[in-house]
Amino acid sequence: MPKYATGKYAKAISDRSGLEFPYREMVREWNGSIVHVSEFEPKQPQLEPRPSSADAISLRNVRVARIENAVAYSLPEDAFETYEAGSRVINVTAPGHGLTNGTTYRFRGQPTTSASSSFKYADPGSFDGISGSNIAKAAGYTITTGVFKDGARVSTDYAVANFFHFTVDTDTATKGGVKGGGAGCSVGPVTLEAWLNIL
Repeated sequence: MPKYATGKYAKAISDRSGLEFPYREMVREWNGSIVHVSEFEPKQPQLEPRPSSADAISLRNVRVARIENAVAYSLPEDAFETYEAGSRVINVTAPGHGLTNGTTYRFRGQPTTSASSSFKYADPGSFDGISGSNIAKAAGYTITTGVFKDGARVSTDYAVANFFHFTVDTDTATKGGVKGGGAGCSVGPVTLEAWLNIL
């Protein structure tokens, strides 16, 4: 292997500026140029970008979205109110019900247990000439959101969000403006099972 001189008194020309500098103060840049230490420029990091992978899309341990079971909406006590004497229209108080206008729902009374150890719904309480069994008709009733008042539907945002009404079969109100039904009543899908066996 050849032996090189130290260059103690030697001079070198910078590839960048063309100026003369002491040989021992020269350095080599990443591109091979010989420059003075005062002129040295490190390699721009953007010339060697880090490899990047695509954004993650899939999740680990995913599950198929489940379908929630149909549930009944609990009504406040004495939520039913007859409209007027001789009318079959029933207004229902149901704060924030979220039910769909024009959809058929079934009304149910308080949950009870029978002697055969099964869970059932009782009929709402009868009131003002309207029988609870008629309100709890298995086929249900098509509801209209809002309040039925002065012979017309009141459909303000508040009324639609907190009230609905339906027309009951056969029975008519005796006085009108009478609340009833009792506590523990609910409204929900017609297809909701009316009883469950208790294990």
